[in-house]
Amino acid sequence: MTEKIYLDTNIYLDYFENRHDNIRPLGEWALKLINIIIENKEFILYSNLIVKELEIKYSKEEINKIFEIIYKRNLLLKVAISSSQVKEAAISCKKRKVAFGDALHAILARDNKAVMVTRDKHFFEFVDIAEIKKPEDLI
Repeated sequence: MTEKIYLDTNIYLDYFENRHDNIRPLGEWALKLINIIIENKEFILYSNLIVKELEIKYSKEEINKIFEIIYKRNLLLKVAISSSQVKEAAISCKKRKVAFGDALHAILARDNKAVMVTRDKHFFEFVDIAEIKKPEDLI
């Protein structure tokens, strides 16, 4: 694995809600990945965009609980979003016909030399921008 991981919002949701699909234990895999990252003393990066996406569904207290497992081990790092990254994401999302947020997450992962971990298939449009993996690829 790498020293930095940028988890997409859906990975936090899988973990916190212990989600499953028809056959896969998504929450279990997300927790297993987080524990591996912690054991390896690697960093999990997040941004204001992650927080804003979580705020759609959760209170600030619940968001703090989501981050707590990582934060209390000093392995959670907040990354800034620059205006040039926002501009690049706006261009990229129109060109690739994907959500602005997905483009910005991929750009943030790239610019911070992190692996983007997601299960959202739209992110695989960004393999030329960032290294994209599913949780099960890393556990």
